[in-house]
Amino acid sequence: MTTSPRSGSEQTAVAAAPPSTAYHRYHPKVQKWIYSSGWDRLRDAQERAAAPILACRQDVIIGSATANGKTEAAWLPVCSALLRRREAGECGPGIQALAISPLKALINDQYDRISRLCERLDLPVHRWHGDVPSAHKSSVIRAPEGILLITPESLEALFVNHGSRILRVMGDLRYVVVDELHCFIGTERGAQLQSLLHRIELSIRRRVPRIALSATLSDFGAAAEFLRPGHGSEVVVVASTDDAGEIRLQVRGTLAVPPGKANPRIKEAGDVVETSDKASIADHLFRVLHTGDNLVFASSRAAVETYADMLERRRRAAGSRSEFLAHHGSLAREIREHVESRLKDPATPVTAICTSTLEMGIDVGSVDSIAQVGAPPTVSGLRQRLGRSGRRPGQPAVLRVYIAEPELTAGTPPPDALRDELVQSIAMIELLLAAWYEPPDTAGLHLSTLIQQILSLLAQHGGAPADQVYRTLCVQGPFARVRKSTFVTLLRDMGSNDLIQHDSRGWLLPGALGDRIVNHYSFYAAFHTSQNYKLVTAGRTLGSLPVDRPILPGTQLIFNGARWRVVTVDNAKRIIELTGSGDGRPPVFPGSGGEVADEVRRAMKDLYRCDVVPRYLDRTAEAMLGEGRAAFHRLGLAHTSVIGWGSESLLFPWRGDRIMNTLAATLTGQGLHVGQHGVCLTVGDTTPTMLRTLMTELAQQPPPDPLDIARTVRAKTHDKYDRYLGDDLLNRAYAARALDVTGAWTALSDLTAARPA
Repeated sequence: MTTSPRSGSEQTAVAAAPPSTAYHRYHPKVQKWIYSSGWDRLRDAQERAAAPILACRQDVIIGSATANGKTEAAWLPVCSALLRRREAGECGPGIQALAISPLKALINDQYDRISRLCERLDLPVHRWHGDVPSAHKSSVIRAPEGILLITPESLEALFVNHGSRILRVMGDLRYVVVDELHCFIGTERGAQLQSLLHRIELSIRRRVPRIALSATLSDFGAAAEFLRPGHGSEVVVVASTDDAGEIRLQVRGTLAVPPGKANPRIKEAGDVVETSDKASIADHLFRVLHTGDNLVFASSRAAVETYADMLERRRRAAGSRSEFLAHHGSLAREIREHVESRLKDPATPVTAICTSTLEMGIDVGSVDSIAQVGAPPTVSGLRQRLGRSGRRPGQPAVLRVYIAEPELTAGTPPPDALRDELVQSIAMIELLLAAWYEPPDTAGLHLSTLIQQILSLLAQHGGAPADQVYRTLCVQGPFARVRKSTFVTLLRDMGSNDLIQHDSRGWLLPGALGDRIVNHYSFYAAFHTSQNYKLVTAGRTLGSLPVDRPILPGTQLIFNGARWRVVTVDNAKRIIELTGSGDGRPPVFPGSGGEVADEVRRAMKDLYRCDVVPRYLDRTAEAMLGEGRAAFHRLGLAHTSVIGWGSESLLFPWRGDRIMNTLAATLTGQGLHVGQHGVCLTVGDTTPTMLRTLMTELAQQPPPDPLDIARTVRAKTHDKYDRYLGDDLLNRAYAARALDVTGAWTALSDLTAARPA
């Protein structure tokens, strides 16, 4: 049994709030709301955040475990300040507080939560996202007031479609609250958010205090710099010191049978083949989860559909009254909301099999346990998921992790013999228990999003001089790492693609293609949006499916945890009609896992070298860890980083994916064939001795210019508007996003210092 910060959402009651510095700072109506809600105390974050927020001058980051009262820590003082302004007659027309959230579902959840507070304070609360009726949005434009909850994409749409009204809508803005800050840092969406917040302040000609909330920040300095670029040192950080609570952990190992090998435990179930590892995991999940409310996180939407189907069939066979429901981003909003409401209903045990859609703070009640099938995507993601459990007073947070590793044979590749997925999962759990989370990536240039923001700015103002655009977005704005020469090259690339043009005054205007892009609904998102087909049955929409290859009538699918047959496909309207079926298989969804950090791989190597066995491993996982450690020493990896395997050499850097990618690109540039297999790089056309010699020669040379490495990489287009970048800027964007030359050369020095086995 181990401990970690408690996750608890309820603040249970005694007759009155005890003496509290923060409590007495709040407006009397807010004090009354706290009293009538029956709270026995304010949480640590709520106590400490009140003073800097009420000062109405400072930016604040509130870091606290999931469900530890961060929302109230922000909104109780914000509402108090807004009430006092109103009583003093200082309010003008416009929204007074803006809440920005990464998910529409999270906005809906927070809307209900904040509305319960504000209805007693007579503060209007509005929400604005793609599912909100246009009439409600129009009412905000006509009579803006109170609090507005919005996504970055909808805020972008507000600038593009109502640019001339931004001052009127935001003119009285006093606070901006950013929920789940960690989701934005280092991403294209985060660069978009920074730009939009900066453009709001330019429009209303006033600095607006920013308040950010997160449960998984380890580098508060980088987070503060993201929140207020150029002034991170001035941001107040409130890191909660609430007492730790109990975590109950188990990692369960299971053997995966190689494809094509006969095994009596493999069962045919319609079109789905239940291999022994999947069957074993599904059997245990059903046995331990069918009496309570739980969340099962799978690695992909296809895996969600597979396990939802398997668990539903076990439920029917057992005659259980429990429910096993799928939840992921491709399902229709109504279906997702139905799952969320079922989880909050105490009458029936419900388990949701989900992706990251239920990772963040959407209210699904107090679930009994969390299950993770496969290695977690990141340590911070695992922390978020774990925080969904253990919310009742005195209730522990419960986490079960299921890892399938292949059966060992004489020909098992070294990464599989090392049991690398199991060891990576253990490393992530150990780092979580030590309260370590991935540091934010702040190296990117975000040129794709800069293209979007240039077009958005031109749409807002109907055109602008180039030097003004550069000053707004780069000199004063969040794209400060983009130098003027790079910006000029970017404008040339945009012009050559007809995204922009110059008028007779020399002002920038949208070009023909740029105008079409801005006026398409997909423009508002800074990230790629798939061309989806709507899945319908009997007039009911089940969700949407990204279609990258033809889907023909008669195709069998598993979707929403049920089995379907494709009846018709309307390519013009992008609609697929389904009917019930006895067979099916999960569709192919795009997507990828998280980037593995340096610290995770270093922790993995430490686990291989020690003999400590974590108490939370079951017998199979314990045996697999022993097998992995035995392979580590048998292969000589305690003393060398390069071994031979057949016709290839295997390089084990024990570094994160970015350094691995830099090393792979460097070796490829030396004429070698390089790939990545788990924790190692596979290098063809060379022997271990030759590879060590080459690495030693490289380590003795000065680190190369990242652009020189980037020029050797073929596939560099990654972000939404990268296709409009010329070779020079594409290389710059790739180098900033995907390479760590300094880290790679440090790794080379360390690796070549190791003694060969």
